[in-house]
Amino acid sequence: MSKVLILIAEDEERLAAFVEKGLKKSGFETIVAADGVQALQAIEQQPVDLLLLDLGLPIMDGWAVLQETRAQNPDLPIIVVTAMSDERDRQRVLQLGANDYLPKPFKFIDLLAKVKLYLEDV
Repeated sequence: MSKVLILIAEDEERLAAFVEKGLKKSGFETIVAADGVQALQAIEQQPVDLLLLDLGLPIMDGWAVLQETRAQNPDLPIIVVTAMSDERDRQRVLQLGANDYLPKPFKFIDLLAKVKLYLEDV
């Protein structure tokens, strides 16, 4: 199996580091983008196998990143990881093309299970 690359679009440094450390321990390669513009640039620069996307990103928010990414990469698995836990936000995220939704705070094991679910064919 080739190395799987996961983009973590998260502006909260400690959370991004925590997720990155756990994913690397699980055998994944990662890139961290601290804002929406960096996230889109990372996707353009190399093939990413999965996007973990926070909605509350600076410069360009996660909603815009989700729409842009989905338009450019219809098959890229996108898991939205956000503190926004309103049911309407969840529905909107899924309508805009996210594959899944994980509210913060979360257990890493739950995140890992979702990641593996979407990457089982990679």
